[in-house]
Amino acid sequence: MWKVIYIAPTAKIAERIKDKLTEEGFLVQIRPISLSKQQYEIVVPEGELEDVQEVLNSILHK
Repeated sequence: MWKVIYIAPTAKIAERIKDKLTEEGFLVQIRPISLSKQQYEIVVPEGELEDVQEVLNSILHK
């Protein structure tokens, strides 16, 4: 099962976060929430959730 870990305000930010998490070895997908809002869900497998959250926090707080 996939879990949402972050909602990015733009496709560019979503791609950047996905790339950094992928470099760390995580499986990551991006899904658009709606065409009108231009927001994107970043999702990861449920089993990787805790590890991904730690890495995501370091990415977002740089």
